[in-house]
Amino acid sequence: MKKLIEPYHLFSDPLRYYNAMIEDIDAAHKYVYIETFRVGHDEIGNRFRRALTKKARQGVDVRLLIDGWGASVDHSYFAELIDYGGQVRFFEKIKFNTDVFTRSHKRNHRKLVLIDDEITWIGSSNLTGYNMNWRESMLRMKSGITFTFTKLFMQDFRVYNKYIFNKAYHTKAVTYGDFEILRDAPSIAVKKVNQRFIKMIRSAKESVFVETPYFLPGFFLRKAMMDAAKRGVEVVVILPRQSDVNLIDVLRNKYLGPLHKSGVRFLFFTPNNLHAKILLIDNRRFAVGSSNFDYRSFRYMYEIVLVGEEESIAVQIRNHIVQTISDTVPFDYKRWLDRPLINRFFEWLLLPFRHLL
Repeated sequence: MKKLIEPYHLFSDPLRYYNAMIEDIDAAHKYVYIETFRVGHDEIGNRFRRALTKKARQGVDVRLLIDGWGASVDHSYFAELIDYGGQVRFFEKIKFNTDVFTRSHKRNHRKLVLIDDEITWIGSSNLTGYNMNWRESMLRMKSGITFTFTKLFMQDFRVYNKYIFNKAYHTKAVTYGDFEILRDAPSIAVKKVNQRFIKMIRSAKESVFVETPYFLPGFFLRKAMMDAAKRGVEVVVILPRQSDVNLIDVLRNKYLGPLHKSGVRFLFFTPNNLHAKILLIDNRRFAVGSSNFDYRSFRYMYEIVLVGEEESIAVQIRNHIVQTISDTVPFDYKRWLDRPLINRFFEWLLLPFRHLL
């Protein structure tokens, strides 16, 4: 693969960015730090394991932080890497006890690959072959911002198994030039990404574009979208026609009709699953990272999002969205009105559990 030279590059195709990531890891001489929700026990997971083991054998500092629930591997999978000095930690392993829907429900959903104070990967994708046919959003940055992300990674790496720590410090927004890094930690009262999305949508003058695999926004986020549409802003939400979580697809339908009537436009991506997580305001201001547009991300997950106005990134995000839209079909309001009673029943049945889906 041709070596990337541009400072910012947005990838949508998993095979392309996995190849580029492996190239970056192969070139590492100082460190490789990875924070992710899932590493697959498959060919993609094996490729990364081989590349990371090779770097550890060369004396490069290799550290992985993997969510204990999302992981499909354990320490034994990385035995050789660990033997060469690599460090692998699993965030909050699931404990099947009375705490399973409180402490164990709060997962680390952040996705970062950091290399040598030079290269940052941030976005929507795990390291697994499970998503090889999906449409994703992974931003590669060759920038000094990597040093800032590395400090944030080390904070997470230190508290990977701690239930009580200074959440205010570990979720403080961090700026680097014109960029801002937002971090969420489980909280009902303080939902920084959700609050920033609301603020960004309220500031929109021309357009709001959202790409998300799961769409269960809370009241204030829905209101911000409806208010924007009512004042003449083009508000477009792009969803997979069928995501990998069927229950969310069922429940999200409850929201689509009222939002459509308020002027929000919905498009369904048809080729496969859309897993990208993007917000673009006025074709200028963007947010890209790990957070979905749903209660679970905003309330229970550790998330990380990059917000900025870097023109070259905004242009690439806009082009990505245009390409996504070319593979969509519009929401059919009449069909929604005529949906079967059984669908309406399950929407009603699932509604009390929307925070957990």
